Amino acid sequence: MKTIFVTGGAGFIGSAVVRQFLDETNYRVVNIDKLTYAANLASLPQAKGHARYIFAQADICDGGAMAELFARYRPEGVMHLAAESHVDRSIDGPGQFIQTNIVGTYSLLNAALAYWRENPLPDFRFHHISTDEVFGSLGADGYFTETTPYAPNSPYSASKASSDHLVRAWAETYGLPVVLTNCSNNYGPYHFPEKLIPLVIIRGLAGQALPVYGTGANIRDWLYVEDHAQALRLVLERGAQGASYNIGGNNERTNLSVVEAICDLLDELAPSAAGPHRRLITFVADRPGHDQRYAIDASKIKRELGWVP
Repeated sequence: MKTIFVTGGAGFIGSAVVRQFLDETNYRVVNIDKLTYAANLASLPQAKGHARYIFAQADICDGGAMAELFARYRPEGVMHLAAESHVDRSIDGPGQFIQTNIVGTYSLLNAALAYWRENPLPDFRFHHISTDEVFGSLGADGYFTETTPYAPNSPYSASKASSDHLVRAWAETYGLPVVLTNCSNNYGPYHFPEKLIPLVIIRGLAGQALPVYGTGANIRDWLYVEDHAQALRLVLERGAQGASYNIGGNNERTNLSVVEAICDLLDELAPSAAGPHRRLITFVADRPGHDQRYAIDASKIKRELGWVP
């Protein structure tokens, strides 16, 4: 039985990965999570008592703890999803993003490298999961590809760009077998309520104002989290060593159109006596350094691995 480490497995995307590994494979899954504010073990209902599931509450910044976990469970692969991920929080307090996303990745890489040198398994992979935000902002045309230059504009995206570079450096300098992926905005079950879609649903149901940055014209490419998890598993198992893959949903929407669509669904499913939910939309001062548009060209992963959302 193969063993896989999933860091951040109690988070939004990480929990989708863990659920799929438990439901659709024979892997033993070691979920490594610090359990910060955004973690939720309830997002793993099938994990309780599962014979192939192990939970380790640990901080990836703790090199000793990571080394101990590698020695104890001897994984064939690592899916590294643990990260601070909310742009607004990174603007107000970037320090934690530097610590977790950069120092934590460094610590995990060191532990993985030491383990791999002692146990050079032929199929071992360190899969680093990242974001399209590392590429900066697009204009009205064009798409992010795997060769798009990095141009991060927020403390969050800068910390993720740094972690991407560390992973590549550990591959080139030390020979660690790695694969990397950069994804567009995810949505789906168990999404933490500070993010746009769940925030609008929760506030709309409560009849509260629905804040929209600027004019709401910023565009994101939305990717269903279960589709993303399938792509991540595919890259781990079949991706070329050292390669990177962009994963997108082919689903560009302005932020305002997303909010309006949710309002219309709420009108249908939970009508309010006070009137249409669009009345709650409130335009607020734009976020500093707000990227205008993200859009992924996912043709490489389709061409090489056969994945489509």
